[in-house]
Parts: sequence; C-alpha cells; structure tokens
Amino acid sequence: MKILAVVAALALSALPAAADAGPRWSVCAGSCSFDVPAGDYRIDVVLGGRDAGATGLDVEARRIALAPVATRAGQYVERSVTVEVRTPEGMPSGEDGPGTPGLQVRLTGPAPQPVRIAVTPEPKAPRVFVISDSTAADWTNLPKNGWAQALPEFFRAGPSVRNYAQSGASTVSYLDDPRYFARVRPMIRRGDTVLIQLAHNDKQTTEEVYRANLATLIAGVRDQGGMPVIVTPPVRHRFGADGKLTPLGLVVNNLGVDLPAVLRDVARQQKIPLLDLTARSRILLESLGEAESWPLYLTLAHDGVDDATHLSRYGAEQFATLVTRAMIEARLPLARFLRP
Repeated sequence: MKILAVVAALALSALPAAADAGPRWSVCAGSCSFDVPAGDYRIDVVLGGRDAGATGLDVEARRIALAPVATRAGQYVERSVTVEVRTPEGMPSGEDGPGTPGLQVRLTGPAPQPVRIAVTPEPKAPRVFVISDSTAADWTNLPKNGWAQALPEFFRAGPSVRNYAQSGASTVSYLDDPRYFARVRPMIRRGDTVLIQLAHNDKQTTEEVYRANLATLIAGVRDQGGMPVIVTPPVRHRFGADGKLTPLGLVVNNLGVDLPAVLRDVARQQKIPLLDLTARSRILLESLGEAESWPLYLTLAHDGVDDATHLSRYGAEQFATLVTRAMIEARLPLARFLRP
C-alpha cells in the first residue's frame, strides 16, 4: 500500500468510508471512531507532519496498539497493527461498561501529529487469546493497567491480541462463569495461541483442584485446535527485610501452594510452552530494589493509592516486554510477528 505518496495532498478532515469489505480511511488529529462491527482489523497509519513529534496509538479500552514513534519535522513513517473490536471493550464481565460502538482510536505521545489511518477487516487474522486475571486485563479506566493491555504494541500487523482477562478471576471462576471460558472457547480456531495465566485469585484453591482446573482449560483449548501456553503470574511488590520478595510476593497462596511451581510442573507434564513471568518479574524487581521498583505498580504519589499487585502503564509495558522475550526464547510461532 503506497501510503506516503498521498500524504502531501492530504486534507485534515475525515474522509468518506470505503465499502464494508475494504479499508476505511480517516485523518485523526486527536481521537477518531470507525463504525465497524465486532471482529479483527488491520490498522495502517502514517505518522508525522510539518513539525517534529512523537505519536502513538491507543485503541478501544486503553489498549496500547503502538508506542510513540518519533518523527522529524516533515518526516512521515508507516506502521501497522492488528486489533480486535468487541463489546464490551474492556473486561468480559462488562463491569466497566460496554464502551463505544465501533473502533475507537486515540493519539498518544508527548507531541502527537495528525495521523492518516486506514482500517481494514482481517477475518482470518491469527489470534492470541489471553485467559487471566486483573494483572493482565484491559482496564477501561485509570489508574490500573494489565500487561496484556500493552501486548499489542509489540506486534506488527498479523496477530490480533484478544484479551479476555477478568479482574478477580481464578481457575475456578473462569471455568464456572459463562461469561469467561464458555465464551472464549468457541472463538478459538486451529493455530490460535492461548496464553493461560491464572493464579493470583486462587488464594484458597487446593493444589489438586488447581491442577484439575488447569487441565480442563488446556484440554478445552486443544479440542478447538488452539495452542495452549502457560504463563506464570507476575510477582507482587512485597519485599522482606532481606531485600527479597516474600512468599506472598511470589504468589504462594493461603494454603501454602506455590502456584507458579505448579504451573511449571503442569507445563512440563502437558508438554506445552511455558512463559515464566514470575521468575522474570522477580529478577526485575529484586535487581531494582524495593524503592526503585515501585513505579512498576500503582503508587500513592502518582496514582493516589499504593497497590502492590496492579500495574502502572509503565509497569504493564515492562512486564509485556518480559512476556515477549519469553515468547522468543520459547520459540513460539507467533514470535515471528514481534517488532524488531
């Protein structure tokens, strides 16, 4: 698509929508909306303008589709990403509202420039499903952020990140509530990747039940032809006097079950890929130290609350970075779509 050739003639006003099967074009100077039904869409953008700037994109429920890209005065660059449009926009419970119909796009960055955007349906896009809890969820409202909310920014056009993480979800509730796995499972197509990270809310779940629930989730994904991938949970910001994370920080539950250790063992027994976010986030926090690692989470000074579990936007991006590095080391097929 030769986008740059038409930039000089571009008028800064919305353009008529193309036919439903083709791309819809618009110019976005702050935020814009595309009247499209639920599904997966490729977004092609031209970033830049007369002045120097740094422009990124958030879509739908504050999902980070593109980290800010710096451009010199008069420079234009192209970027592409694939995203999902759904109702509700955020968590599958809809507890934070249904959102706005269609695809919502907002410019981000310290000096965003007007952007020309094309939105094209991608019904056959490979998908990355996320089955998780609040630590990965799409949070519609500030200040909380989930690491999977930042995951789309790490992929070029191709896979659509379908984040169905739910605040408060455990392996028990994700299976029992019809809004969660019962909804996600029929969507999974052959070749789709399904990231399973449930642990933080399994506080009273016995090891036997936990293992059985994980086996049910894994079997459900496989029955649909999807590829299950185990992700161990991000650590909590809970330090001991020795400068190391406590058992609570390492997501050992109230019954003494080391949930990340169980996840590692289940992945080994089931012969499925493991992304060890617990180990990677532990190394990150302990290397930074208790004080220097607080900006990864919500703080009283910045967010009005000290929260040792939920992530800041910065923390979500850092933890998503850890997940993508693990994808590369695990040689997941979808890793070929990661931005260099």
